[in-house]
Amino acid sequence: MSERPAPPIAPKIPHRIEQLGRVRIDDYAWMKDEAWQQVLRHPSTLKADIRAHLEAENAYTRAMLAGTEALQAQLFAEMKGRIKDDDASVPAADGPYEYYSRYAPGAEHPIHARRPRGPGGDNGGPETILLDEAAEAQGHAYHQVGAAHHSPDHTLFAWAVDTQGSEYFQIRVRDLATGQDAGPPVESAYGDFCFSPDSAWLFWIWRDENARPAKVFRRPVRGGEDTLVYEEADEGMFLGVGTAADDSHILIHVGNQETTEILLIPAADPTAAPVIAEPRCEGVKYSLDHWGDRWVIRTNADEAVDFKLCVSHAAIPARTTWADWIAHRPGRYITGFAAYAGHLARAERVEALDRLVIIDRAGNEHEVAFDEEAYALSLDPGHEYATTLTRYVYQSPTTPRQWFDYDMDSRRRTLRKTQEVPSGHDPAAYVARRITATASDGARVPITLLMRADTPRDGSAPVMLYGYGSYGIAMEPSFSIRNLSLVDRGWIWAVAHIRGGSDKGWGWFLDGRKEAKTNTFTDFIACADHLVAEGYATPGRIAAYGGSAGGMLVGAVANLRPELWGAVIAAVPFVDVLNTMSDTTLPLTPPEWPEWGNPLEDAAAYDRIAGYSPYDQVAARPYPPILATGGLSDPRVTYWEPAKWAARLRDQSTSDAPVLLKINMEAGHGGASGRFDFLKEIALDYAFAVWALDGGWRAP
Repeated sequence: MSERPAPPIAPKIPHRIEQLGRVRIDDYAWMKDEAWQQVLRHPSTLKADIRAHLEAENAYTRAMLAGTEALQAQLFAEMKGRIKDDDASVPAADGPYEYYSRYAPGAEHPIHARRPRGPGGDNGGPETILLDEAAEAQGHAYHQVGAAHHSPDHTLFAWAVDTQGSEYFQIRVRDLATGQDAGPPVESAYGDFCFSPDSAWLFWIWRDENARPAKVFRRPVRGGEDTLVYEEADEGMFLGVGTAADDSHILIHVGNQETTEILLIPAADPTAAPVIAEPRCEGVKYSLDHWGDRWVIRTNADEAVDFKLCVSHAAIPARTTWADWIAHRPGRYITGFAAYAGHLARAERVEALDRLVIIDRAGNEHEVAFDEEAYALSLDPGHEYATTLTRYVYQSPTTPRQWFDYDMDSRRRTLRKTQEVPSGHDPAAYVARRITATASDGARVPITLLMRADTPRDGSAPVMLYGYGSYGIAMEPSFSIRNLSLVDRGWIWAVAHIRGGSDKGWGWFLDGRKEAKTNTFTDFIACADHLVAEGYATPGRIAAYGGSAGGMLVGAVANLRPELWGAVIAAVPFVDVLNTMSDTTLPLTPPEWPEWGNPLEDAAAYDRIAGYSPYDQVAARPYPPILATGGLSDPRVTYWEPAKWAARLRDQSTSDAPVLLKINMEAGHGGASGRFDFLKEIALDYAFAVWALDGGWRAP
């Protein structure tokens, strides 16, 4: 019998760090390339010793999982078989055209196109290709388009593209009459931009040498000099640009997780200096849109934890002019709204379920009703303001996505598309359930389950428990062509709607951040314990799965309850929390202090983060099989976080369970950019889970 492959042994080079009177030793700090900014832009410059170590880790992972290659191929084939090869979006009307994207058979990347708008919304004429991403991606191992927009006058098409995963984008503007670029590309850009409503200007955001959005520029759409419009002095703020729904203003959005400021530029004078709507006030968030004769403002001001809607009839909607319109109601989280000439569509979330409410200008409102026990709902506002139609997407764990046009006057809904599953899908073969766990402090934590109708509830089924729990991002009970491959093998797919997300409102988020961050981890453990108590799971037969900040989650629970898990899958995991939050050169460090705390200046924040940071809390424990993944050019969770964590886990673990690391040497935070290539990474994750719970890793 062959022996198990030997893992790479990372050398220990102690690095002493003294901070706020506290000392920590980091044996694996050497894995961070001092010239990491250069590595983001040019991955080939990575130091040779670091590259050699990462390649050895990848080789070890390949060797350990060699026996799963057939399973990986089968999982990939199943997932790919559920994707319509020539899928297309529902066209979105705008003036004389309707715009859409579609895939050529077998293509990894879509085609953006338009066609003339026919009478009554019928297909009125031949297609014009605006951008063929697959053609543009030729010769690039990674190719990701961010924002992509046509100009309001329909003569130009612009897109932002990243060809290495670093999230430094290039913005190109194409003249649709000639098919040629209208001017030189914008370089070192954020993936967000907008046209001015008169189609004369492009507003874009510059990323600095530390990959942070720092300045807003204006450029003539057909090329010319860039003019500085706005510069943000606070390195902890993010920037965004856009236009009002009624095209009355250009909007510059400044904000972080807890504070907002919006600047206005009148569309009638797009070269005017921006004016602040309401100056930033720590802890006050707001968004706004112009609705004909008034501004509508969504805000948490005045202790409206779950947000309220206000109106202002002032030219500049300062807070002193805000009047409450839709009052704050605890437990009803207003997640957003879309403005149209005669209506406003309001999105809400109550008890982890989405709702859609329509209001007319007279203040009359009605709710669009849905029946399933667990579902996800999202607004797709479209391009047009002077319309009675809005669009929403409905789905559930058992129901493929459905796109509906909803007439806000007649209340008639029209099904425009149902997601096709070419290999077949029978919703009746599956069961989706919503159950509730009780956390250690009494909080009620929802769990969404998906399983086959014939899956036994006796603890014998393997369980994949997924979680995130940060930044107020909710885990929607959505339809997934990927998860079915595990469910069809008898697995139960469970989503833990833990604190730190906004699944039960903004207060649910606030109760899982900063001082309350450990609630995120204990909620996840409570969900696992509840699944065991209710007969859905057995300790040691649960795989914990999370990515990015969800990787921090599963890293933390691996430290807290290692015996509970049969496997841990941490995708691009944020696990070196203390070191990252102490390095002000990293792109997300200052902007993330509101989420975690600042361990450079606040001793309590230092101690709190050190107490749960997965890397810092690794100790002599019987860890289960662990797979960590990362991307070499990832600017959000840098490659050295999973690399250092894997090395320390391997050094400290008292079990013989393997710790595997896979670094994509040609991608960033989102992994592979193609729609099929990405599925290969998911197939690897799932095959690892099956292999781990089946004991395929045990020495022969």
